[in-house]
This record gives sequence, structure tokens and C-alpha cells, in this order.
Amino acid sequence: MRFGWRIFFACGWLLLLLTVIDWLLRDTTDIDFIIAENSFNQSSVANWETVVEHRNRILSAVCKSKKLWGDTHVSKVALDNIFVLERHNILFCQTPDGGANEWKKLLIVLSGAFSNVEEIPENLIDDHEKNGLPRLSSLSSQEITDRLKHYFKFFIVRDPFERLISTFEDKFLFNKPSEPWYKYTIGPAIIRKYRKGFPYLADTGLFFDEFVRYLGDKRGRKAMDWQFDQHILQWATYVELCSPCDIRYDVVGHLETLQQDSAHILRRAGVEQLEPSLAFTPSVAHVNKTEVERYFSGIRKWDIRRLFARYQGDFHLFGYSAPNFLLN
Repeated sequence: MRFGWRIFFACGWLLLLLTVIDWLLRDTTDIDFIIAENSFNQSSVANWETVVEHRNRILSAVCKSKKLWGDTHVSKVALDNIFVLERHNILFCQTPDGGANEWKKLLIVLSGAFSNVEEIPENLIDDHEKNGLPRLSSLSSQEITDRLKHYFKFFIVRDPFERLISTFEDKFLFNKPSEPWYKYTIGPAIIRKYRKGFPYLADTGLFFDEFVRYLGDKRGRKAMDWQFDQHILQWATYVELCSPCDIRYDVVGHLETLQQDSAHILRRAGVEQLEPSLAFTPSVAHVNKTEVERYFSGIRKWDIRRLFARYQGDFHLFGYSAPNFLLN
């Protein structure tokens, strides 16, 4: 009799276990389907709202799965990175290579401080104590909660690997005189750690494969990141910059479709009628897939996979496909 009851309970536990496994598999399959579905031709969709909602479904599904990282929260980094336009109830999370300065110029004009973007001094764009765009972190906890709940929220993303190539070119190959620390501090520090024969080859500047090794070296870069301070935000993940799993953004625009997204953002924010007078012309992504493959052609698979492991959240959250050379 006891033996029969044991068999009964064992069968019950087995049935429960199979049910849980089936639920998990269906959940994962649904997420994979939603991500794969993003390959549809966005330019053929007449109503851009459909594209935006499609992206939001991908983001929600991946956030819900929590299979790519541990629990997230609205970090101090994200609160520092979100700017507030009180006049029109808008929150903008700035992202590197997402046309951040152009968006901030537009928001400064919308604040009423200037009549057009040409009047805005360059040194005022990042002076958030004077330009009328305070950081969200400068507000009280209750004010932050209220604005996250009620204001229109948006930010811009692009293909993660294309973004890193653009960042490498902008900061290390064609370094601006106004940003000398990338060429003279950060670059040499990465070279010292990852280049054989240093300092004899240091005069050649930072190579892309060294940049990739640094970005994918989770343990090795910790002390370096502390030294580099806020400059590491140039290659931080979108998860770190904007906390998209903890803040429900109204629109996540893509640099690859910025013309359509910028018009949609202005319309959703209720300022579309003001846009023509602002002379706001969004930039376009200029790094193509062929150039991405060229940049990664001589890099070890191990280093590419470590790099992808760091940015896989950005790939999956925003519907970008993993590059073919990563899988081959």
C-alpha cells in the first residue's frame, strides 16, 4: 500500500515538473519569436505606431524573461543621464551616438530659452544648471517618481557593434582637441594592459582589437574603469545608461530609422507643430554591415564572444540580430 502511494506522489511530482518545464520553454520560445519577428521590413509599415509598439513588445518580453542579467533598478547613472523638460513634460535619456546634442538643443529651444538651435552656444549644451534641462537626479524622490509616472519618456539606440565602431573612430582615431583624455590617457592605459611590446609600439595609437579586449574583459577592466571615471559612459550598455527594464519608456527610437522616429517622438510628445521652426535635422547612422565585418575580421572569436556577452542585453532588448560572424 505504501509503495503504491509513493508511486502516486512520484507521478504527481513528475507531472508538475514537466508542466513547469513546458511553461518555461513556451515562454522562451515566445521571446525568441518576438525577437525574430523584428526582421520585418519596417519601411513598409505605413503607421509608425505599429513599429514602436512592436519594439515595446520585444523590450517587455526580454525584460520579463530576466534571462540576460540579474535584477535591475533605476541606478544613479540612469537618473544622471535623464534630462527634464518641465515646460512640455518630457524626459530624455541621452545615449552616446544617438544624436544627444541635437536632441538637447531641440529641448532647450522647446524650453523657451532660445528661438532656434543656431542661437544656442556650444558651451551651454552640457551646462545643465543654466540650459533649462536639469538632470532627473537633481530632483527629490517624490518628484522623480511623479515625473517617471506621468511625463513622456524616450531615448535613442543603434546596433551595439556599429555603435562601438563609431565610438572607437570618434574618440580614438579622429580625436577632437576638446577631448584629449581619450587619446592621451584612456588609449595609452588600454595599450599598457593589452599590447605586447609596450612601450615600443605605443606611438601607433590604440588598435580596435585592443579596445574590444578591454570592453570584454569584465575582471581586468574594473581598475581601469575607476581611473577613467565618467568617460566610460561612452561605451556603457543601454541597460546601464537608461534602465529600460525599470522605466517604461513611451518611445525607443533607432538611429537607423531616426527620420521616422524623430517625427513620431515629436508627435507623441505634443510638440510636432513646433518642429519646422526648429531646423532640427537628425543625423543618420553611417556604419554599415560590411564595415562591421571588416573591423571584426582579424579579432579572435573568444574576444568577440566576450564582447557580445557584455552587450547581448542591448542586442536582444532592442531587436538587433547577432552578427553572422559571431555565429560562424
